[in-house]
Amino acid sequence: MSTQTHPNRDIRLQGHYAGIVTRLASFLVDAFTVAVLYALAGAALEFLIRSVGADEFTFADHSFVASTGLVVWAFLYFAYPLAVSGRTFGMAVFGLRAVRRDGSDLDGRHAVIRVIAFPLSVLLFGFGFLLILIRRDRRALQDLIAKTAIVYSWDARAARLRFLAKRSSA
Repeated sequence: MSTQTHPNRDIRLQGHYAGIVTRLASFLVDAFTVAVLYALAGAALEFLIRSVGADEFTFADHSFVASTGLVVWAFLYFAYPLAVSGRTFGMAVFGLRAVRRDGSDLDGRHAVIRVIAFPLSVLLFGFGFLLILIRRDRRALQDLIAKTAIVYSWDARAARLRFLAKRSSA
């Protein structure tokens, strides 16, 4: 991943619908983050439970509890930041933001609907994601259901000023 700023491109893309590659990369970062944080929290919880006195407790022996915990954690990981800021960690890394269909800020209701509807795109053999390629507004099935869109949104003007400042000092 390059940290080099492309100010003209960045300003031009600001507010445009995000494409499938950027959205996929963002999701992969989020999926990795969910898995790592869940594994760390699970290891810490296993340690605490063993410390209290349960001999040889592992979540591997309690797969229903572990699976339920993962689903709840993933839901919270995606829904809370979307409701608060319109972006997850992965979306922030790639300069993406979830907004309502009219461009206004996402609220809690729309964020929760979007997160709940996401698995439908997977369950329909990826058809929900294929819509990103087909539709002009690049909205996936979960976006259509929740009345949201994913757009490029980063501080491109500030990046351009930093770029120009670097350039003039050289």
